[in-house]
Amino acid sequence: MKISFAAPSLPATGVVVVFASEGSSLTPLAKAADQRTGGHIARALKAAGFTGKREEALDVLAPGGGFDRVVVMGLGKPAAVKALDVEYLGGALAGVLHSLKIREAAVAASLPEVKNLSPGEAAALLASGAALRSYGFDGYKTKKPDAARKLSALTLLTADAALARRHFAALDAVREGVHFARDLVNEPANVLVPASFARRLQALARDGLKVEVLSPAQMKKLGMNALLGVGQGSAQEPRLVVMRWNGGRQGQAPLAFVGKGVTFDTGGVSIKPAAGMEDMKGDMGGAAAVSGLMLALARRKAKVNAVGVVGLVENAVDGNAQRPGDVVKSMSGQTIAVLNTDAEGRLVLADALWYTQNRFKPKFMVNLATLTGAIMIALGKEHAGLFSNNDELASRLAAAGLATGEKLWRMPLAPEYDKLIDHDVADMKNIGGRYAGAITAAQFLQRFVNNLPWAHLDVAGTAMDANKSAINHSWGSGFGVRLLDRLVADHYEK
Repeated sequence: MKISFAAPSLPATGVVVVFASEGSSLTPLAKAADQRTGGHIARALKAAGFTGKREEALDVLAPGGGFDRVVVMGLGKPAAVKALDVEYLGGALAGVLHSLKIREAAVAASLPEVKNLSPGEAAALLASGAALRSYGFDGYKTKKPDAARKLSALTLLTADAALARRHFAALDAVREGVHFARDLVNEPANVLVPASFARRLQALARDGLKVEVLSPAQMKKLGMNALLGVGQGSAQEPRLVVMRWNGGRQGQAPLAFVGKGVTFDTGGVSIKPAAGMEDMKGDMGGAAAVSGLMLALARRKAKVNAVGVVGLVENAVDGNAQRPGDVVKSMSGQTIAVLNTDAEGRLVLADALWYTQNRFKPKFMVNLATLTGAIMIALGKEHAGLFSNNDELASRLAAAGLATGEKLWRMPLAPEYDKLIDHDVADMKNIGGRYAGAITAAQFLQRFVNNLPWAHLDVAGTAMDANKSAINHSWGSGFGVRLLDRLVADHYEK
């Protein structure tokens, strides 16, 4: 979809989107549109019982004044509107225009009643929301949607078009990262295997990322037996991919982001039930988010050094597959009794986390993983689980979640839970029993981070088949890209 910005002058013809606050008070450009139609818009609002609640919409057909139609969007109570609300409003208006099969529209984006945003910022946020909502994944359909009836262009009318363009450029870089992550999660598992995933990440070198791919032989030499054990039952060989963005000062410790990338998870010998197993193509949502974040940082030329590491495996079943009861030695030297082969993501992350902290000596590590069904029992799909050994990092992540709508809820870590993964033969086991499953998984990961500031985000309920929102109607949500980009922008760029 083409996004452009222009001076706040209503077009002579076509489709216009205007805004009304709660109580149906029209913004100045909406009033100008109403005057051109001889008061038709105001009469339509009254007849329809339009209240102006946020994201409420009314389509006024052939209103006069040269307009083909005017779409009125509810702004809500202006004093309560935040930046995120404006971005979601942009997504909602794009959804309305899509449903009405409108191809092009001008948006009266000046929102003077919203006191905490400049006109340019408001226009950029509306555009960002619309762009995020415009995502589609239909490459495998032989019958394509009618392009002539698909929203393809928005012009945002604002008093500060130059500022809007500058602000939108950074937002659109993040949008590209989100869409890239969504593409990865939505791809079928016969297309996105570890090797092809790695190739897609290698292509990001064109955006300025330094990308390195470790082969199974290289990982074996490093002692990554926990990660390699997960993939030993698959014909698809594992990969570990390192992405680096050097936008900060030379020698400055990087920020590290680590993602679980199980491109398909049968559960291994501890096989999953058949019903719903097709969704396990999304078990690489953590790796997708890390990949999308690294693309976003590169595209907006973030002033920070960052490294993204993703462990890519397929957990399948054959005669060589890992067995329940096997003991593996991780890269850290710690031994793990694999009591359940379906608790495989933590094995991948164990080696990836250890490798990342040893090689890059980062300022902190944040890992993302569709790790446990237990986190969905605890939090549903409204929040991702946040576990951390560092209060400052945890609070910054939680604040970034609220600012972006990618909400986190902090969960406990404690020695009492850690004891649940001790084992009588190995140093630890990869499951902790029936209770506190998300917590014991986090306790397992903590054994591979030493005292480095670290956070684990369990995104099982939010990265795939997530609740729909105004800015996302995709099965693969791209959850984590906007959250982590906000963390970086707010606290770590100089």
